[in-house]
Amino acid sequence: MKPLQISPETAIKLSEKLGVPIENLMHMPQHILMQKLAELAKSETADASGKKEES
Repeated sequence: MKPLQISPETAIKLSEKLGVPIENLMHMPQHILMQKLAELAKSETADASGKKEES
């Protein structure tokens, strides 16, 4: 499997957000990466909507 075709800056940001080492991220299958990104986006929107309700 070839590494993901993303820039080093993007890899670093994704690694930090997902809590995954860069080496694992670069060799992660694309469908699993997309699933993790969807979960991250869902949790961030839930957090954002929760903060709006508290205000």
